[in-house]
Amino acid sequence: MLHPTQRAKLDESDDTLFYDAPRFVTHVDEGFIQQLTDLYRDRLKPNTRIFDMMSSWVSHLPDDIPFDHVEGHGLNEEELAKNPQLDHYFVQNLNQKQLLPLEDASFDAVLNTVSVQYLQRPEAVFAEIYRILRPGGIAIFSFSNRMFYQKAIAAWREGSEQDRVELVKSYFNAIPGFRKPEVIAKQSNVPSVLQMLGFPGGDPFYAVITQKEP
Repeated sequence: MLHPTQRAKLDESDDTLFYDAPRFVTHVDEGFIQQLTDLYRDRLKPNTRIFDMMSSWVSHLPDDIPFDHVEGHGLNEEELAKNPQLDHYFVQNLNQKQLLPLEDASFDAVLNTVSVQYLQRPEAVFAEIYRILRPGGIAIFSFSNRMFYQKAIAAWREGSEQDRVELVKSYFNAIPGFRKPEVIAKQSNVPSVLQMLGFPGGDPFYAVITQKEP
């Protein structure tokens, strides 16, 4: 799917070391977070099983929807332990080990928030997402234009925002059994210089959404 040079990172050191210290911050602005929570409220069903992959100390799930189980995954245990919406979590570096310790067809939804840009073996990870989703299950991958630049893969760093949307779509399209991905794209009308200063409403919102065929 990707040429070896497209998988490369500027910082090729172990990701576990990079994420060793907890970062109790949000990596997108409040406007992005509200759009994401609203999307979850619209697309996720009550009393279902959710897998929040590459998560941290917040999951942005709506508080007014009860879920049967929320499984978390990430690289920093302190962050995951602080996340009140997780019922259970595990730590795993997906760039070293792609197989998930989860049963086949055991989740109704898989979520990934502002983290897909760090996957160096997306084809293997997305195959795992397909495996653990129940028939008809939904996958929601959201992202903006922010990143840890040195840890994002070259294919992401060097592409435009539209290129990145197409890249995530290609990850799903490479796995037989996923429906044609839907894209939600809401561009920012805030000048880029103000975006860099963290001006409210500055983060563009992108979501690529698909379902596993019933």
